[in-house]
Amino acid sequence: MDYDKFIYCLEAVPDIEIFRATEVYKNLEKLAAEQGIDSIYKVCDSIEGLEESLGALLYEDHNFKNYEIIYLVMQGKGNNICLNGYYYSIEEIAELFEGKMKGKIIHFANAKILDLNDDEAQYFLDITGARAISGYGHMHPTISSSNLDRVFFSLFEDDDNLVEIVETLHEKHYALCKLLDFRLYY
Repeated sequence: MDYDKFIYCLEAVPDIEIFRATEVYKNLEKLAAEQGIDSIYKVCDSIEGLEESLGALLYEDHNFKNYEIIYLVMQGKGNNICLNGYYYSIEEIAELFEGKMKGKIIHFANAKILDLNDDEAQYFLDITGARAISGYGHMHPTISSSNLDRVFFSLFEDDDNLVEIVETLHEKHYALCKLLDFRLYY
């Protein structure tokens, strides 16, 4: 990634009024300090909060074009995310992002499994305009994807080719990629 590219992270939390420096927050700070890759970190606790944060990013942030990766850290089951006890399908999320993610990479942490078939992946990409969607096929009870996510993001610093980035990620961290079942749909 160039110096003017950023990561936009939106993490689901139980209550946005209570700040807690999560593992994701700390890893994003480390990415900025060690590799100079900046990020914007926001939290949400409802679908309205997700929509509000997305709206602010799209319509109020003049650097939107510089956000290459939209990093979503949300619990869920199957291809659903859970916010405030309510489940929303990947199709509903795609419609929320409709036409607004042109050229972006939407990356899900392993707090939820991302297991799309070809039609679901293509639908998400077509509706959102995203360049790719990535995530993990396995949730592990004791291993968070945040360190692997950080490596994935840092690979964009020197390369923009998705296939080469994923190959490099697998070469450097094969065991963890395999354990968490890293996936990229493009």
